[in-house]
Amino acid sequence: MAKDKSVKPIMTFQAALADAGEKPHLLLGNGFSIALKPDIFSYSSLFDECIKQKCISPQAMKVFKKFNTKDFEIVIRSLNDASRVLSAYKKDRSLNGQLIRDAKAIKETLVKLLSSKHPENPSQITEQQYLGCIKFLTTFGIIYTLNYDLLLYWVIMKALEADPHRYDDGFRNEEGEDYVVWYPERSERQNVYYLHGALHLFDAGAEIRKFTWNRTGINLMKQIKGQLEQNSFPLFVAEGTSKEKMTRVNHSAYLGRGVRSFAKIGGSLFVYGHSLAENDSHYLSLLAKNKVEKLFISIFDDGSSKQKNTNDTIRQRAEAIATARAQLKEGYPIEVYYYDATSAKVWG
Repeated sequence: MAKDKSVKPIMTFQAALADAGEKPHLLLGNGFSIALKPDIFSYSSLFDECIKQKCISPQAMKVFKKFNTKDFEIVIRSLNDASRVLSAYKKDRSLNGQLIRDAKAIKETLVKLLSSKHPENPSQITEQQYLGCIKFLTTFGIIYTLNYDLLLYWVIMKALEADPHRYDDGFRNEEGEDYVVWYPERSERQNVYYLHGALHLFDAGAEIRKFTWNRTGINLMKQIKGQLEQNSFPLFVAEGTSKEKMTRVNHSAYLGRGVRSFAKIGGSLFVYGHSLAENDSHYLSLLAKNKVEKLFISIFDDGSSKQKNTNDTIRQRAEAIATARAQLKEGYPIEVYYYDATSAKVWG
């Protein structure tokens, strides 16, 4: 049977780079993490995992439903706030204690879920894997990630040992503290964006803090647990629809900076490890409006019919972006290409 000539061929990563021009940009999805640790990062949402493990009390689950949210932080804060209000109006120690216990249990659940879904420290990535990933990243100008795990951060820290000025996530030293701080007015050289936040970023109210391994020597889970105990939450957007995610993004100056940067890029953009899913359309829709001229999308093929269906869906979504661009910006088309994910050798 003759091949359908309307289906664009899949290029090698090297061929795609040759066609992309100088310093394309990069958008990473969960496939970046899965390529390194498929047993850890191939998972459903944290909330769905929580439902499966039955690790939240029936009463606390009603709070999630009442607020129509899957966001752990919203529920934890609401339970704590309710406890404080109740103590002012009514001396009901039994109910007040239940609220406090449920808030604490959800915090512990969050830590447990995150710790089971993440390598404990940077040494769990081999030297060869670090070098392979550093080589891959060096190809790109601005790096955007939709992942909230620490893998990209660990690789960048390793790369900065050889070239201290290669990457800039906008955070600056805070003397005498075991964290660094994001200063919007001093982030003009920023070229790494955690579009949905990350586990090592914390919203302290007046500032966004980044906790670093090399400043504390304390592993990820201990840092998260310590911050949660102080009612400081990791800044990451992990749950919900595209609209719900964008609402959260718009309430953060740090995340908002990432949106504005992504909305302005031009040239070529490589997407690695992302299915162009609807729940991230708040970013993907910007491709129809910004100045990107060439869009290169990774395709993973293991020969299964399930993966073929996934890849067909990716192609449909990519072509929809090109169609939207043609309608919104006549005369400024976006060309869509596909490259073999395996040929990128992201982890060496």
